[in-house]
Amino acid sequence: MATISEDQLAGWSGPSSGTEQEKQTHTEKMIREAITAHGAFQGASYSVYAKGSYANNTNVRSDSDVDIAIECSEVSYFDDKDPDEDHSGTPYRGIWTPEYLRSEVEAALRAKFSGAVDSTGSTALRVNSNTARVDADVVPCFSFVEYFAGGVTREGTRVFKKSGGSTENYSKLQLRNGTNMNKRTNTYYKKAVRILKRLENSMVAAGVTDELPSYLMECLVYNCPDEYFARTTWRDVMQGCLANIFNNTFGPEPTVESERWLEVNEAKYLFFTSQKWTREQVHTFAGAAWTYMGLE
Repeated sequence: MATISEDQLAGWSGPSSGTEQEKQTHTEKMIREAITAHGAFQGASYSVYAKGSYANNTNVRSDSDVDIAIECSEVSYFDDKDPDEDHSGTPYRGIWTPEYLRSEVEAALRAKFSGAVDSTGSTALRVNSNTARVDADVVPCFSFVEYFAGGVTREGTRVFKKSGGSTENYSKLQLRNGTNMNKRTNTYYKKAVRILKRLENSMVAAGVTDELPSYLMECLVYNCPDEYFARTTWRDVMQGCLANIFNNTFGPEPTVESERWLEVNEAKYLFFTSQKWTREQVHTFAGAAWTYMGLE
């Protein structure tokens, strides 16, 4: 059991250091320059933007890499769940296939970061860090929209994997929802996320828990009631959050949809079979974190 003071928790609530943030900003700028300068993208419809913990200002030093999306909107993918209308449109026959997009993003990065690009990953291209920049995961993706009944739509991106298949991401919804919760809680939401991330890092270093994804920590705090963040001390805030996480991950996943936890984007369930974590892992982690902090 660790002795974690209120001062330490308050320190853990802060963002990355100024130096680290400068490196993150510099890394994003260089990647943007690489794509802009590459001939294949000149005249094409695309956008370059940060996503994940860096964009949401919830990253901490031990996971201070940046995630950058290269979203091609020359072609838009869709999922039609509207029973009343057909949104299929005209099939795309242009050059911007998933393979072409990935190859051109890779070529742009290699021209800018000679010898520092790792393309072995299934989805992201890795730009390795040096003294002036942090590690970066660059994700080639396409615009994606879901159509629902009544004219309701939900926008995201579709990412194609080298190994086959694809997945959808909702980075802009994550940013919007996290920002809204942060405003509702007087900025305490993102501070609590950073505390939980640093608490997990401390526990991993002490050998009392297995490492869990940084994004999962953000989602767990997002599912805690707003009123928990109005408590007077960080210890009280974390006591409420850890109890909430522990109690709500005991037993099987609820069968009632409204009772299931969602990711911050509110487009995906937090627990389902293809996730990189399980309810059991989270339940065990919350119990271990409670003990590690010496909560009662």
